[in-house]
Amino acid sequence: MQTRFFWLCLAAFAIRFSSSGRAYRLPPPMASLLNLFKSCRPFTPIQLPSRLRPGKLTQPRRSFTPLSSSSTYKGDSTPSVKDLWLHNTMSRKKELFKPKVEGQVGMYVCGVTAYDLSHIGHARVYVTFDVLFRYLKHLGYQVSYVRNFTDVDDKIIARANELGEDPISLSRRFCKEFNRDMEQLQCLDPSVQPRVSDHIPQIIDLINQIIDNGYAYEVDGDVYFSVDKSPTYGKLSGRKLEDNRAGERVAVDTRKRHPADFALWKTAKEGEVSWESPWGRGRPGWHIECSAMSAAYLGYSFDIHGGGMDLVFPHHENEIAQSCAACDSSDISYWVHNGFVTVDSEKMSKSLGNFFTIRQVIDLYHPLALRLFLMGTHYRSPINYSDFLLESASERVFYIYQTLHDCESVLGEKDSTFDNGSVPSDTLTSINTFRSEFIASMSDDLLTPVTLAAMSEPLKTINDLIHTRKGKKQPRREESLKALEASVREVLTILGLMPTSYSEVLEQLKEKALKRAGLNEEDVLQRVKERTEARKNKEYERSDEIRKELANVGIALMDSPEGTAWRPAIPLALQEPSTTT
Repeated sequence: MQTRFFWLCLAAFAIRFSSSGRAYRLPPPMASLLNLFKSCRPFTPIQLPSRLRPGKLTQPRRSFTPLSSSSTYKGDSTPSVKDLWLHNTMSRKKELFKPKVEGQVGMYVCGVTAYDLSHIGHARVYVTFDVLFRYLKHLGYQVSYVRNFTDVDDKIIARANELGEDPISLSRRFCKEFNRDMEQLQCLDPSVQPRVSDHIPQIIDLINQIIDNGYAYEVDGDVYFSVDKSPTYGKLSGRKLEDNRAGERVAVDTRKRHPADFALWKTAKEGEVSWESPWGRGRPGWHIECSAMSAAYLGYSFDIHGGGMDLVFPHHENEIAQSCAACDSSDISYWVHNGFVTVDSEKMSKSLGNFFTIRQVIDLYHPLALRLFLMGTHYRSPINYSDFLLESASERVFYIYQTLHDCESVLGEKDSTFDNGSVPSDTLTSINTFRSEFIASMSDDLLTPVTLAAMSEPLKTINDLIHTRKGKKQPRREESLKALEASVREVLTILGLMPTSYSEVLEQLKEKALKRAGLNEEDVLQRVKERTEARKNKEYERSDEIRKELANVGIALMDSPEGTAWRPAIPLALQEPSTTT
């Protein structure tokens, strides 16, 4: 109990320290442990199923009993639902979450610019908001989650020209690839995934509203937003207008009235995809698309707008300015941003060329190991990509699923239902403590590292009941195992870490470990056979040598009366330098 308390406190300390703005880097071994409504009508309503009509949040309620209010165990002291606190970039502090419409949440998250395979920086954004989406649903909210695709952009056009492909066709292809990646990472589908190219009429209508209200001007077929007409411009990022650069992805245009004015509409260049507009053929600027699509599906006033920290300026700053220019009652309650994935302390991005695609990573590591790696650091803190941390996450998920698989094997195929009153009181106390820690940490701005740390105690108890002499003699052992497994499984489900089969994911984790080691299972079994022979012949030095050779590449051998088995482990080649850091 003292050990668990120590790690929970240490995790909380590190998270708060790293989010305080002070530079601090944890040693890798420690890091691996912790790393773990509508006040204005939408301009052109989109015809949608009734559950997603603009201005309404009427997604059907999913049948789900919140963990915090469950009555699974009779006589327990289950904690009540905690208030959810989220860090609001606008106010620069944590705030109590209160939706605009009781029981309903509207959330918009900026999606990818689809011109290539997505990297793990993207994975971090969408795992973060998938966790928030899942937790809001767990708390009983009906959530309308909108995540867009940018399929009209300079980068898309440039890539399409390189490949000799139609830009819209190329982008649709990479949208499908992105969705495949999200499925691998067990991210739930958003309520709707709008594309820019499908919303040109809404974008044009929004630009017209902005012009009519005196906040934009047209020059030779281009339309620019006048930032000096927006008195609160910079309130999200804290930047002064005179310090701002042009909010575009292209060179500064000298025709602009102010250097920071940004394009709402761009006149068509020869060969580019374009649409007819009141200002001639052209295409939307970067920022206007999200204002248009969020208003189309959620209205001008909704609860949560999210994205990566790199979008605070200029993208989200410009969204606020143009949405308020179109509708003076535009209001988003909470701006939520996640930190970067870094490589050697530099932001991972395609433009810098220092990125790893999700496909590259999950070719060697299980997708659930990548998901746990991304959740092992608080979402607002930077997370440094390293093989050591991915190996640590992989080893951790193997331990979790092996423990639950062993529990499943002990319980066999028996009916999983049981009499709540038959669960021992000490087991109920352990479960309720775990549940309290889960609710407290997740409701405190999604402290996933603390949640993952809290899982250690019930997993340890399961292992003790299965493998130790004392545990095997515990009265009502089977009832304890069932109750503990159910509590861990429910939390894994809420976190998006629950596999379809424990045995299947364990085999997949072993296959990935063999691939990283450059071996196949026959190689490992042959080495085990050689080691067994060496031990029989009392060649203990040779036996130790074989064990260490395998350990160096991430294969751990475990001896038991039944023989020698193997499991994935952090390679010694990565562990040894880390312990001296």
